[in-house]
Parts: sequence; structure tokens; C-alpha cells
Amino acid sequence: MTVPQQPARGRRPWLAPLVLLFLVLVPVVEVWLLVSVAQQIGALPTLAILIGQAILGGWLMRREGAKAWRALNESVSSGRLPGGELLDPVLIMVGGVLVMLPGFFTDVFGLIFLLPFTRPLARGLLQLFIARRAARSGIDLNVMRAKMERDTVIRGETVPEEPTRDSAPKPPGQASDPTVIKGEIEP
Repeated sequence: MTVPQQPARGRRPWLAPLVLLFLVLVPVVEVWLLVSVAQQIGALPTLAILIGQAILGGWLMRREGAKAWRALNESVSSGRLPGGELLDPVLIMVGGVLVMLPGFFTDVFGLIFLLPFTRPLARGLLQLFIARRAARSGIDLNVMRAKMERDTVIRGETVPEEPTRDSAPKPPGQASDPTVIKGEIEP
């Protein structure tokens, strides 16, 4: 007798068919849009639009990618924890690929990822998705953020305490008491 296995915690059995459906539907929608546009304006103008979109996508990806790379380098060199600077290059690369692919449907999403005034919306949605996934897996992002911020470091110095007459040396092999730090924290 076999016992049906329960899906492991965190697994989504519906995700694979959904991705497969997406991979089938997107090309179908792209071909339908291409045929519809070609019927309305003609094959050569449609081809010219597709070539223009590919050139525009490459140019935008190069320009916005260079800006994003500079912003990431500046935040790292200044010692700040990069936030959006980490996601922007990924969004720009994915957006550039989507715009360069032939079709109109993927171009909409590619431009959302590429254009500097729509990218913050995409970045915010991606950060929300990442935060929700982290929260579900038990990761506290606020604790991680506090550990990484430079403002939470308390600078100080270690001053060795002078030995007193009461302190006798410990025999070898015996554990010493933990170090006690005495002092004040100044703002």
C-alpha cells in the first residue's frame, strides 16, 4: 500500500504549469499582435518598427546600464549599502533583452524596466516580492538592514587595565573569566 506524498513545505505544484502556460501564451500573443499590425500598416512598416525597437532597446540598455553601473560603484565606494542600485542593472538587462526581442507585447514590459521614470515602479514591485519571500522563509530583513548600516557602529578604544595586587596569575589550563568592558557611550 502506498501513501500519497504531501508536497514539501514551500513548494508550489501549480507554478510549473503556470510557467509553461506563460511560455506558450507569450509567443502566441506576440505573433497575433505582429500579424494584426502587419495587416493594418503593411509588412515593411512593421518590420521597420521591429528593427527600430531593437535599436532603441540596445541604445537604452547601454545608456541606462552605464548610469546604473556608476550609481552602484558610487554607493559601494562611499560605503553605503546599495539598495535600488543592485536591482537596477538586473532590470535594465532584462528590459533590454525584452525590447530587442521581436514583438510588441514584450516591448511594453521591456520599456517599463528600461525607462528611468517607470523603473522605480518595477523596482518597488520586485523589492516587495523579495521582502515577502524573505518573510515567508523566516528572514528578518530589518535585522539584516540594522547589521549592515554604518550608523549602528559604536566606535571606541580598548584600554588595558593595570593589574592589581589582588589578581594572582591563573594556573595553566584553567579558563579565565570573560572580559568585562567598562565605560560610557558618548553620543
